Amino acid sequence: MSRIVTVAAAQLGPIQRADSRGQVVARMIALMEAAAAQGADFIVYPELALTTFFPRWYHEDRAAADHWFESRMPGPETQPLFDKAKQLGMAMSFGYAELTPEGRHFNSSILVDRSGRIAGKYRKVHLPGHVELDPERTHQHLEKRYFEPGDLGFPVWEFEGGLVGMAICNDRRWPETYRVMGLQGVELVVLGYNTPSANSQSPNETTADRLFHHRLSVQAGAYQNSTWVVAVAKAGDEDGHHLFGGTLIAAPDGKIVGELDHEEDGVLVHACDLDETRFGKATIFDFARHRRVEHYGLITERTGVGAPLGKPEGA
Repeated sequence: MSRIVTVAAAQLGPIQRADSRGQVVARMIALMEAAAAQGADFIVYPELALTTFFPRWYHEDRAAADHWFESRMPGPETQPLFDKAKQLGMAMSFGYAELTPEGRHFNSSILVDRSGRIAGKYRKVHLPGHVELDPERTHQHLEKRYFEPGDLGFPVWEFEGGLVGMAICNDRRWPETYRVMGLQGVELVVLGYNTPSANSQSPNETTADRLFHHRLSVQAGAYQNSTWVVAVAKAGDEDGHHLFGGTLIAAPDGKIVGELDHEEDGVLVHACDLDETRFGKATIFDFARHRRVEHYGLITERTGVGAPLGKPEGA
């Protein structure tokens, strides 16, 4: 019997700086209802789904950004989302800025089961950007100022009858993200992102180039670990700063089975058969048979680039 999870990739259009949590949650609920009408039982929202992409705004006083963070999950403003999911029998995943009781700051994502219980939490590991104001940039990307690197690794959970993992935005570009989850047998990776359409440090790079790299990263991660990957955007013009769309679902063979062609609120629904991951895991990516960890030491011994290991023959 096939193990099918009908997933809705719930793209959000732009969220402006002035938009309230309540306004955003109402939009998320509308998407959830649309997903349920199409038979979805698991809905995936983007990174920082509750707010604008606030790391573009510089605060000299770091604490001045704390109003973008959630100190409780669910809290009063997000409880209606949990209530609606429970009412519809819908599992969900979404990203938000997390402020811990100890005062730590993370770019986080959660898995919520159909009963409304938080079943898993992930904190973004690969933080891009910079710490201090950079006047040379056309726009700031201050994730390293406002967040700590995630401290939970890349766990995989038994969820919705399969093995599910999470990643966030820049994580999708790093093969280690998928491989660590692949070594736990992951069958479905869900990830949200907020990605600027322009790279201020690479003025010749087009939005089409950036979408190519986005698709390349997601498809490679899916194929090389024989897993479904659901990648969900927050997109459009946020207070004059543009984020690209490209919400898509990639199958375990790396092929894209669906992609949204707009930058507004919308859902992409697909029935993901988790048993389709088995062929790749039993053949070309049968890790137990084919991996050679004795040759991979540099992956964990080095962070940056070091000297080459090769020597002249006979030396």
